[in-house]
Amino acid sequence: MNSEPRWLDAEETQAWVALVGVLIKVPAALDSELRRRTGLAHFEYLAMSALSEAAARTLPMSELAVLSNASLSRLSHVIAKLEQRGWVTRASCPGNRRVTNVTLTDAGYALVVETAPTHLELARSFVLDALTESQVRQLATIAGRILRQVDPDAAYPPRGTGIRA
Repeated sequence: MNSEPRWLDAEETQAWVALVGVLIKVPAALDSELRRRTGLAHFEYLAMSALSEAAARTLPMSELAVLSNASLSRLSHVIAKLEQRGWVTRASCPGNRRVTNVTLTDAGYALVVETAPTHLELARSFVLDALTESQVRQLATIAGRILRQVDPDAAYPPRGTGIRA
């Protein structure tokens, strides 16, 4: 067994550093601009958006945590803030009192609908507009391959999004 690390060559280093930059800078820019324009953090919007696509706009907290890749603790904190604003409600699941369901209210749904165009505009301006049509297809292929590498059980993207990784 060889214990020598598999060092990156110059091309791999360039690709890795660029990807790390994207992973750091794009989410921060997206969160900052979305918050400035709509008052919602990106994570808040993603959680509410997932609820908007669910049956009866309701999901168990544990399922929403998986879909948003958040710990139950972090999600619970965010949901509490959204609940205070009247955008979601929490209640015990009728069939299993140990499960807490989160439901998007009508006001929360209206906010998701209102915020969606801004979210898409930011996705375009920060990422998609920088690429050619061919590069967008390549990005989808590359991102899908990376997702399958880190998520072989295919838990992401969330069901119902129509996205195939």
